[in-house]
Amino acid sequence: MTEAVRRIGSGGPWEESFGYSRAVQLSNGLVLVSGCTSIVGGEISAGGPFEQTMTAFGVAIDALKELGLGAEDVVRTRMYITHARDVDEVGRAHKELFGEVRPAASMLIVSGFVDPSLVVEVEVEAYRPTATEGGAA
Repeated sequence: MTEAVRRIGSGGPWEESFGYSRAVQLSNGLVLVSGCTSIVGGEISAGGPFEQTMTAFGVAIDALKELGLGAEDVVRTRMYITHARDVDEVGRAHKELFGEVRPAASMLIVSGFVDPSLVVEVEVEAYRPTATEGGAA
């Protein structure tokens, strides 16, 4: 199965200690990106819910780029937020990035994250048919 799955890491602080990959690409063209926050270079990027969401999705999109995909290939997003008051700002960031793509999306309110300064975490799934699936309909 190792040939059918490609895994990439981002060097995030928990990937090694918790045993996960930033993204996993399956042989059928599906890419699953782990939860991403606005932690970059070990520090939480400044800003409110909109800015944190843009940064978190940026981390996810960077992982997709390593696998040859982009925002246009995103088919599903999940946004986890800690406060209902942030729905509009997180949604605005989502629309700015994916308004043309219009992936399936969920936004869930959770009790918190590993760092209380974080207000949003996102997950992304992307898909691009493999050469063997190509134009199959």
